[in-house]
Amino acid sequence: MTAPLLAHATEYGRMYARSTTEQFTVPSITTVIGQQAHGLDGWFGYMGASSLAKDPSLPEILGSPARVRQAVNRAAKAAETYRDEAAQRGDRVHYYCEQVALRALGRPHQMKEAREALASNGEEAFAARFDEWWELFRVEPIAPEITVWNTAVGYAGTLDLVAKINGRTCLIDYKTKGTTRDGQVKPLDDKVVMQLVAGMKAEESLVDPVAGEWEPWQHGDTPVLLAVAIGETEVRPVRANPEVLKHHWWKFCALRRVWEMSADTVSAGPALLPLAPPVFS
Repeated sequence: MTAPLLAHATEYGRMYARSTTEQFTVPSITTVIGQQAHGLDGWFGYMGASSLAKDPSLPEILGSPARVRQAVNRAAKAAETYRDEAAQRGDRVHYYCEQVALRALGRPHQMKEAREALASNGEEAFAARFDEWWELFRVEPIAPEITVWNTAVGYAGTLDLVAKINGRTCLIDYKTKGTTRDGQVKPLDDKVVMQLVAGMKAEESLVDPVAGEWEPWQHGDTPVLLAVAIGETEVRPVRANPEVLKHHWWKFCALRRVWEMSADTVSAGPALLPLAPPVFS
């Protein structure tokens, strides 16, 4: 996940401020969507068991309860380690994609350095596949990494790219994905539609983060909403179905209310209080 200048990590999730000198006031789009249950218990269990089974020291530690406990503790953190490494890889891929857009716009960029960072981590294939997609679709970037704000509902977020493709304005969200056994990029989750439609429903976009200058959102008039899965073997773009956007928007608004109630509960004070035994006279 990238870290836009106005975004802050808080106990309520990621939140946004209106400028670099103001306090954060609204949750991020991804924080709102994160209120939806994930149901990853099975995956966490599998990752832990798989890590323990692959531990090279397992045969020699079975006779030592202490060393077995150490191995179990390492395995218990396997899912978190995998998640964190995937997030770092996603940041590197997103950064490269941003630099490609900046270069196309004739603006200062670090495309060479971004590609070298991918190569040093054995991830250059992501860049190669992205370059192929960029040329095939003849992407004409308008605004990479643009921060948007919605006051009426109360949220903000940063879109990966606004671009023209075949004459149509597109709001684009990149997702770095692994590869299946048959060599195809793994499918995207439907919740990406909520992320895209929340971007489309923005009211303002950021002009100057230091001055806190914003302007009316110029790209919300029926854009094409694209989610682009970037893998090592292919890039697979998918379009959000226009017929279902209203349902995903209503769901996002409901999750925004859930976030608000959760934040109110956290700030209300402790939920449980100690109880002393009664004093009998």
